[in-house]
Amino acid sequence: MKFGRRIFLGYFILVGMATLWFLYGVADQLRPSIRQSSEEALVDTANLLAELVAMEVRPHGQIDARLNTSAFSVALKRYQHRPLNARIWTLDKTKPRFTIYVTDRDGIVVLHTDPAQLGQDYSQWNDVRLTLAGQYGARTTQLNEDDEFSTAMYVAAPIYHRGDIVGSLTVSQPNASLQPFIDLARQQIWQQGTIILLAALILGALLSFWLTRSIRKLSSYVDEVSAGRRPALPKIHERELAHLADSMEAMRESLEGRRYVEEYIHTLTHELKSPLAAIRGAAELLQEADMEAARRTRFLNNILGEALRCTLLIERLLALAEVEKRTELRNAERLNLKSLVEAEIEAKSSRAQLKHLQTRLHVPTGDCHVKGERFLVAQAVSNLLDNAIDFSPEHAEIELTIDSPGNDDLCRISIINGGGVIPDYAAERIFERFYSLPRADSDRKSSGLGLSFVKEIAELHGGRIEISSDLSTRSVKAELYLPRWH
Repeated sequence: MKFGRRIFLGYFILVGMATLWFLYGVADQLRPSIRQSSEEALVDTANLLAELVAMEVRPHGQIDARLNTSAFSVALKRYQHRPLNARIWTLDKTKPRFTIYVTDRDGIVVLHTDPAQLGQDYSQWNDVRLTLAGQYGARTTQLNEDDEFSTAMYVAAPIYHRGDIVGSLTVSQPNASLQPFIDLARQQIWQQGTIILLAALILGALLSFWLTRSIRKLSSYVDEVSAGRRPALPKIHERELAHLADSMEAMRESLEGRRYVEEYIHTLTHELKSPLAAIRGAAELLQEADMEAARRTRFLNNILGEALRCTLLIERLLALAEVEKRTELRNAERLNLKSLVEAEIEAKSSRAQLKHLQTRLHVPTGDCHVKGERFLVAQAVSNLLDNAIDFSPEHAEIELTIDSPGNDDLCRISIINGGGVIPDYAAERIFERFYSLPRADSDRKSSGLGLSFVKEIAELHGGRIEISSDLSTRSVKAELYLPRWH
């Protein structure tokens, strides 16, 4: 499983469990919280009604059945039949739900909203027993054994006469009347909790993406390095990962530097053996005292030629090494390829004239502008032109085209020259350092660094170089692709 998915999964489990735990906790507290609020209202109501009943107590502190004919009893009956039209938030209340009863000092019911309960002994119910004893009397009773939601809360208040408790008044409310409010509150809590959870998950996904973005950059960077390319070190804002990236870059440079030195020492030693051997042989022959002047001149020219070859090899090797160690452009600018190629054609005109070559430039799609370093792009075009001139027979034609073939992001410089095709055995090696094929008009080879130089320049600019052969026309096409300037 990918690291980003692991982070998101861990975040999802953690946030999901925490959210569910919180929502379940809140939902579980709803029922007791709402009942506690309702009980407080019952306490106030019971004490208020107890004071009203106290006004009906007989002079000797007696509460008896005559209370049923009192003004309080009449008001209570009217309350029971009173129509209600109350909209409490989203719920409608249409009828009273209170049950009210009064007992004397012995706990005998003398007034009840249900007349069938008159004369019953309630002295053992907690609400009546505790209240008559001077304590807070309340109870919750399940009215139907088969229905757990049929409970009702009972809260009693003492009825005083001259400071003595002469009876109790109880107000009861069925918990079923509170259930719609509890259900509504739970529904809203779960809805809002779901929204919060979804928002947290979206935030978690964004957080996971943000945390793993730098890791993905590092992973892509390592993949590019493993593929043999030279990617630029990604910009990473996290301090620890940035330090890791710097360490990886330092390690890459160290390892590449060692391998680079080993390869170059080996190949340079191999390439210098031939010219140095020629110089040594010519120098030994020049030690002959009776050598003819013509032979002496020829050997001296050989020494100069081989020395020049060594110098050119070292200069090109240094230029290639300078480009190979770079990972990004310096002083990039907007380059007009038409003007740049025309300048290189003009610079090579004397060499082309020596072989009576015709050079033609076509720009069918208009001017192409690329982003790059002028010197390096010019060097790439120069090397490709040198190859085209070297491998073209006399009186041949070199055709150059600048276009953007079906791709708005790249410009292409193509150079076609006759004189044969690339052998199959060499097709996969032409970009290797020091690999070279003999020229058309001689058996001499070049330094073998030109196409390697072009390849490095193209990749440094984010482009590529392709070389192909056409058997039907016996020609070779070199195509240099560079990113267009936007």
